[in-house]
Amino acid sequence: MERILVIGANGQIGSELVDAVAAQHGTQNVIASDIGSCNLHGAQRYIRLDVLDKDEVACLIAAEGITQVYQLAAMLSATGEQAPLKAWTLNMDGLLNILEVARLRAAIDKPLRVFWPSSIAAFGPNTPSLNTPQVTVMDPTTIYGISKLAGERLCEYYFAKYGIDVRSIRYPGIVSYKAAPGGGTTDYAIAIFHAALRRECYECFLGPDTTLPMIYMPDAIRATLELMDAPAARIKIRSAYNVAGLSFSPRQLVQAIVRVFPDFKVCYKPDSRQAIADTWPHSLDDARAYADWGWQARIGIDQMVAHMLAHTEVGLGEVA
Repeated sequence: MERILVIGANGQIGSELVDAVAAQHGTQNVIASDIGSCNLHGAQRYIRLDVLDKDEVACLIAAEGITQVYQLAAMLSATGEQAPLKAWTLNMDGLLNILEVARLRAAIDKPLRVFWPSSIAAFGPNTPSLNTPQVTVMDPTTIYGISKLAGERLCEYYFAKYGIDVRSIRYPGIVSYKAAPGGGTTDYAIAIFHAALRRECYECFLGPDTTLPMIYMPDAIRATLELMDAPAARIKIRSAYNVAGLSFSPRQLVQAIVRVFPDFKVCYKPDSRQAIADTWPHSLDDARAYADWGWQARIGIDQMVAHMLAHTEVGLGEVA
């Protein structure tokens, strides 16, 4: 029986991952946790937990007999640029604390399987932008991206040196309706649906032709669970796997929304996030994820748009 701890459960991924893991393993076997005292998404079991407090984390894992940890707590790209030292501390020390607890648990024959999310932010301006390979130049320009690249190296190190079963995905931009935008460079692709449903003109902070790899949340959750469920022998990459969903630009997303809401308007006012997006890939080569554990995306842009417009709650009361 698996006993699962999700750290950062109030965030964009965590809010939906908790439900998916609970459906798979039973709600009684899943603990949601975050730095805040509020259980924002109604998890059956919720505990306030600071991932930067290693002793607190270790005690909880031991007391609850945890076998899998999803360490999702992080400060994202645009937000991290406003507080780089805070972002580095959270992103790096949080991961290190989990890896160290896993090392100590392995020493007493109580192994942990660890999931930690990397990101396309780990790439940079000299990375090939089309069909970015699994192994390539990585020269991130943000503190978030630098922490993700360093984190990938740490994951591989702890696997090679201590045998820690750590697994990771380089997430593209994630689109979802359950959580509000959280300070990421790709979050326009969430905020735009809120504006469309309010019948407002959306002011986009990226230029119209800024094509980035994206993924709809159901595919992102499925990729995460499939990776964690795969036999350890099939996991050949212990840094992080490229996982592709779909690639689109703001203009292409607007065109898809306009097919449903013909009067929807967008104006483009690129800000500091444009410079970040310009260093990221346009598309990803995820052949290794397919070869090793069978990953394939299922959701296209029109299906995503229809689902987002049907389920996004902000502004629904104003829709005629």
